[in-house]
Amino acid sequence: MQYEIRLPSNYDMDIVRERVRTRGHALDRFEGLGFKAYLVRDTTYAPFYVWNTSAGMANFLYRGGGFQGILADFGRPEVRHWPGVAFLRGGAATARYATRTITRLAPEANPIDVVAGIELRESPGLHSAAVGVDPRTWEVVRFELWEEHPGEEGVFEVLHLSEPELADITAG
Repeated sequence: MQYEIRLPSNYDMDIVRERVRTRGHALDRFEGLGFKAYLVRDTTYAPFYVWNTSAGMANFLYRGGGFQGILADFGRPEVRHWPGVAFLRGGAATARYATRTITRLAPEANPIDVVAGIELRESPGLHSAAVGVDPRTWEVVRFELWEEHPGEEGVFEVLHLSEPELADITAG
């Protein structure tokens, strides 16, 4: 799950950094949450979540589990979510950067074959990788968390990583 909050170009991103510094720990023990990466890039705040249970996601979004703070401070963003199809826990202990790749399936592509062909491989400095598919738009999203900058453009900085049930995330 991810939402993006695009802020004005003159927005002081230190406000977001302080918000995460003082509030980010609130999800460090959240039931049903595999992990949440608090991501920023330029003037965009774009947290990414891997949920172990749909009940956990519902508690966060609708039952006072934290999303009410986003609503109060930034309004209601579009929340994108992808059923998970693959997950890999890498060897890196920390995550300081994140990449996101979204690919739309060609109209003739069979999603069963696409999902069957997804391979996640361990790489030096990889904290974790998650892949999901949106069956509404037939987009495949791939998130990777890295210990060091991967050298690509469009990389997010990870301000904080809550990982209460990281060890419980299944491959999809």
